[in-house]
Amino acid sequence: MMAKIRITKQFDFETGHALYGYDGKCKNVHGHSYKLAVTVMGTPIADTNNPKCGMVIDFGDLKRIVVTEIVDKFDHASVFNKNTPHVELAQELKNRGHEVILVDYQPTSEMMLIDFAEKIKARLPENIQLFALKLQETASSHAEWFASDQL
Repeated sequence: MMAKIRITKQFDFETGHALYGYDGKCKNVHGHSYKLAVTVMGTPIADTNNPKCGMVIDFGDLKRIVVTEIVDKFDHASVFNKNTPHVELAQELKNRGHEVILVDYQPTSEMMLIDFAEKIKARLPENIQLFALKLQETASSHAEWFASDQL
C-alpha cells in the first residue's frame, strides 16, 4: 500500500461582497484580499514511464482547476446573495459594466467554502480527494472546510 500524501496550493484573489441583513459593518459593500489554500490527498504515481511519476497531482493541473473554477470567476468581482434585495444592486452594477456573481447563499467565507468545495471536487481526477480548504478573509480571520467533517 502506497503512502497517502497531501499537497497544498495557495491562491489569492480580490472579491467584493455585502452581507444582506447583517447587524454589523459587513452589511456595507466592501472587499477582501482572500487567500485560498487547497489541500488534496492521493497516492504518488508509481509508474516510472509516466512523466508525472512521484506526484500525487501536478501542481499545474491543480492550479488549472482552481483558477478556472474559482479565481478567474471571483477575482475582482462582487458577490451578492440573489435571494435578497441585493439582486437589484447587483443588476445596477452589471448594467454599469461591473463583474457580479449572484449566489443562492449569504456570501460569507463559510458559505463560499461550501460552494468552492463542490466546484473543486467535481473537477478532480477520481483518484484524488479534496482533503481541506482554508479561506483567509483578513490577516486574523479564516474559515476551513475538511472532508472528514462532512461525513
